[in-house]
Amino acid sequence: MPARPLPAAEPVEELTSRTDAAQGKRTDLAGMRVHFVGVGGCGMSGLARIAQSLDAKCSGSDLQGGAAIDALTASGIDVVLRQTEDSLPDKCDLVVASAAIKDDHPELLAAAHRGVPVLSYSAMLGKLMLGRVGVAVAGTHGKSSTTSMLSHVLIETGLDPSFIVGANCDQIGGGSRVGASDLLVAEACEFARSFHNLHPTHAVILNVEEDHLDYYAHMQEIIESFATFARRLPAAADGGYLLIRHESPHRLAVTAGLDCKIETIGFAPQADYCVEIARDEGGGGPRVFLYLKDEVVTTWRSPMPGEHMAYNAAAAAVLAHRQGADWDDIGRALGRFRGLDRRMQLIGQMPLPDVRQGDEPVTIVDDYGHHPTEVDTTLRALRHHYNPKRLICVFQPHQHSRTRFLLDEFAQSFSQADVVIVPDIYFVRDSENERHAVRSADLVDRLRQREQRAMHLYPFAAIIEQLQLIAKPGDLIVTMGAGDVWQVAEALVERTPEVRASIAPALPERIAV
Repeated sequence: MPARPLPAAEPVEELTSRTDAAQGKRTDLAGMRVHFVGVGGCGMSGLARIAQSLDAKCSGSDLQGGAAIDALTASGIDVVLRQTEDSLPDKCDLVVASAAIKDDHPELLAAAHRGVPVLSYSAMLGKLMLGRVGVAVAGTHGKSSTTSMLSHVLIETGLDPSFIVGANCDQIGGGSRVGASDLLVAEACEFARSFHNLHPTHAVILNVEEDHLDYYAHMQEIIESFATFARRLPAAADGGYLLIRHESPHRLAVTAGLDCKIETIGFAPQADYCVEIARDEGGGGPRVFLYLKDEVVTTWRSPMPGEHMAYNAAAAAVLAHRQGADWDDIGRALGRFRGLDRRMQLIGQMPLPDVRQGDEPVTIVDDYGHHPTEVDTTLRALRHHYNPKRLICVFQPHQHSRTRFLLDEFAQSFSQADVVIVPDIYFVRDSENERHAVRSADLVDRLRQREQRAMHLYPFAAIIEQLQLIAKPGDLIVTMGAGDVWQVAEALVERTPEVRASIAPALPERIAV
């Protein structure tokens, strides 16, 4: 049985009056001391940057450094690399906590003891959307890719947005940006109903599928949650706009009773915006055409393989046009998009011993996919784009609950892979009981029952050794998952003892079963 749902996310209205929201009154942070717990993540560092631009005095804490921390420090935001009750500044008006921070975190306990208000990441994001033109990208899959492409197009067309993306995209300056316009683009995550805290003017719902079943009891709850999110959009007379997947079986349930303007997008000719992909002839990527009714409004060569990426780009195109971007400029900008980290990212080539002249390289790709639909779609795109002799997938399941609830779906999603290697499940957020309820071996058993070549290997070093033994010229190896499986891809390209040793401390402990 699914776990009992957690309490709903704290509504932002408890901290922001409905009058302020209705009147579009911008949140005033000038002079406030705001502390961000878990500031190193893409979203949290973005919030800190935007708060700083509103003349707040910002500080933060995290457990480890990195490029994001270095950038925050360089911009004048004080960050400490420890998380104790002493990490909270002596003078503090507001604490913002990452979604990964538990209620018993020492800094949150210290804030409660002092009477300092605490906001979740999503509640703070909602407050920052007030008085701006908020553009929210929602859906079970594709949020980061679509948000990155939309932000890229808005920058290229001179609309100067602020944005927060849940992934790194070097082309747009990383995972966040503070622009001079009123545009604020952000992902809208459905986990814990956090997107109910947002105040968007425009939104897209890319898709609605089963996920986060450690939180939602069943699919109907997920549908209702997306419907509640959609109801947060203003009426059409006030500029409210929703773009939604035409082919979604839940489209009518999500959009019933909405006052905002609604348009659909998809591959069906009946959609308001229809996406059409032409065969890739002559290289340069397949050409994508975007139709409004029966008229082509823009076109571009997709630099990223797969129908799903063409669809995400088309959704970004429509949202950019809603903000005033010219269709021709949108097409040119999308054709120049180079991708983002961990989304079918080409890592490099794996050297092989005894390579003969004319042998094809072994291509290494890394991807964030961790849901059955994402796995299936990505593998099909890679198969079509690279046409490898063999497609070898190293898939790290993410969360024991997701693996258990969707085990049959996962077992069907690897049909395009010739070999599947499954390390231990990445343990995050689940209970200890859930941790012992399912194993990677269960997924391997299901795959082998389907006569698929699959194996469970641990640790990562063993996977690297196995791949070095079995890899042949012309193979494509893809590492997939939302955990730390990307380290395998990096080690395969480098293949040095130093790199292999460097990943060992980061590996999760083996799960006793």
